[in-house]
Parts: sequence; structure tokens; C-alpha cells
Amino acid sequence: MTDTSVATATETSAAGGIVLTDTAASKVRTLIEQEGRDDLALRVAVQPGGCSGLRYQLFFDERSLDGDVVKDFGGFGVVVDRMSAPYLEGAVIDFTDTIEKQGFTIDNPNASGSCACGDSFH
Repeated sequence: MTDTSVATATETSAAGGIVLTDTAASKVRTLIEQEGRDDLALRVAVQPGGCSGLRYQLFFDERSLDGDVVKDFGGFGVVVDRMSAPYLEGAVIDFTDTIEKQGFTIDNPNASGSCACGDSFH
């Protein structure tokens, strides 16, 4: 039996160690098109907060900061700042759209645990 999440993740590119699945890349591309701007990139960051100490932030950004790692994912960039990069090495970002849940998910091998609500990690 094959783990489809791993198979999907290996078909995509990595940005600063981040893997973006085809489903997530398609959703990001659609959202950027809806914004009507071609200067936006998806910024992925780790910030202090949440019950477990650290929280992910995903947002569109037109800025370029010193030390950013930027990779192209077929027409849009994924940006990771130098402080967040070690926390995100090997993380897989996917997009889920089901009756129970809709949104981006992050499977991070560097997270040793998370809070009960799944909003933060350590």
C-alpha cells in the first residue's frame, strides 16, 4: 500500500526545505489570481504564540527581506525568512477541502508536539 501524501509531496518542489503539494500550489495560484496582482508571493513563517509556543503564519507578501529564501513554484514564489527556515526544513504544506475541514495544513517533521487544537507546535 502506498502513502499518497508522500507520493504527492515528492512530485513538487521545495522552498528552503518546504514541500508544497500540487493541491496546495494550485490553491495558492488561484488565490493570487483572485487578488489580481503578480507581485505577491506566499510567505511562510514561524512566530511565537499559541498554546505550544510556536505558530505558523501563511500570508501573501510583496516584500523581500534580507536573508529570505525564495523558490518558484510554477509562476509564484514561496518565501521563508532566515529565522523560520530551520523550523520548516522538510515541512509539507497541503490544502484540504472537505466537509469537515478546509484550509492549508502543515506536516512538519521538526515539530515534537502540538496543542490539542492543532493551532501551534513546539
